[in-house]
Amino acid sequence: MQITDNLLVIKSQLPENVTLVAVSKTKPVSDLMEAYNAGQRIFGENKIQEMTEKWEEMPKDIQWHMIGHVQTNKVKYMAEYVSLVHGVDSLKLLNEINKQAQKHNRVIDVLLQMHIAEEETKFGLDNNELDEILEQVKLNKFENIKIIGLMGMATFTENQTQIKKEFLHLKSIFDRLQTIPTTNNYQPTTLSMGMSGDYKLAIECGSTMVRIGSSIFGSR
Repeated sequence: MQITDNLLVIKSQLPENVTLVAVSKTKPVSDLMEAYNAGQRIFGENKIQEMTEKWEEMPKDIQWHMIGHVQTNKVKYMAEYVSLVHGVDSLKLLNEINKQAQKHNRVIDVLLQMHIAEEETKFGLDNNELDEILEQVKLNKFENIKIIGLMGMATFTENQTQIKKEFLHLKSIFDRLQTIPTTNNYQPTTLSMGMSGDYKLAIECGSTMVRIGSSIFGSR
């Protein structure tokens, strides 16, 4: 029952306006079902094939979030069921999600991933790429996606000051998005930042969605 206990402790610490994504990548379905039976309905995976296998096997009231880097050619495998794609880091990917969602007569929610870390290895948009996407959205180019906010990952470091600076930078971009008129496909209400190691700091900095894995399911 360790997973249940972990989950209940974390949920008791989260403010009401913060959504918990249980990061279940590499974990067996039995672990996910323990979390499910404890009331968790949102799971995050980083590999589309693994997520699809779990979706096929598990109850259908689960929301599946794709939290990893998405290859364009894999979008078709999740378009039928995915609830939220966290890591949209290019216009090309956005176009592909829109195209595949159309085939299933769905509107897929997405978060735009901003590059806020000082590490070069992290994926994400810069401000110019973000503005380019927002221009396309204004032209109502995408009928089958809805941009519901931003996602970002801080640098992997023990330096809390640096992490806080990066989170606040993302929050300032998010605040700027609030000044743009909303449309059917643009309603930025979600700021996804914070993981097991830094979610409390992320919430202090304005996060509304946290992605927690090891603190629920144990280490990889």
